[in-house]
Amino acid sequence: MSHGALVLVVGPSGAGKDTLIGAAKAALADDLRFSFPRRVVTRTAMVELEDHDSVDVNEFGRQKLRGAYALDWEAHGLCYGVPAAIDAAMVAGRIVVVNTSRKVIERAIEKYPSCHVLLVTARPEVRAKRLAGRGRESAEDIEARLQREGAPVPEGIVPQIIDNSAGLDAGIAAFVGALRAIAD
Repeated sequence: MSHGALVLVVGPSGAGKDTLIGAAKAALADDLRFSFPRRVVTRTAMVELEDHDSVDVNEFGRQKLRGAYALDWEAHGLCYGVPAAIDAAMVAGRIVVVNTSRKVIERAIEKYPSCHVLLVTARPEVRAKRLAGRGRESAEDIEARLQREGAPVPEGIVPQIIDNSAGLDAGIAAFVGALRAIAD
């Protein structure tokens, strides 16, 4: 039996991670090698922008204690979890694609040696426009978010970089191409 792999999709807010993952999920819908599990987040999902299941903090904690998450982390005052079902998907040989935080890369690689990191980037002005379009933050909050780029990729990890600054079609083509290369 082939073994699967875990693809960690990381990058700063507004780079377009959820958009690329959603487009890849649609483009690869007929390719059974891929799995795109939904994260659990302690924030209500904006349906058109994010694909995750929402729970409150107490329920997240209960689920975590029951072993519901293969990976979990906290960022920006929220809790995030990747379902433990990814383990079965990888045993079945699937390529599991998840939007995660750079904070969990080392832990993920330790737990899943067949781990790949795709770093989605975009120019600051592109990210600023996307963040403003979400309508969740003030202009000051967006500027502050752009100033703090977040944690770097851990030393020794060489991610594959997907620049999502240009048109959406170019970003999707690069992202889907990277996923197919991992599967092949």
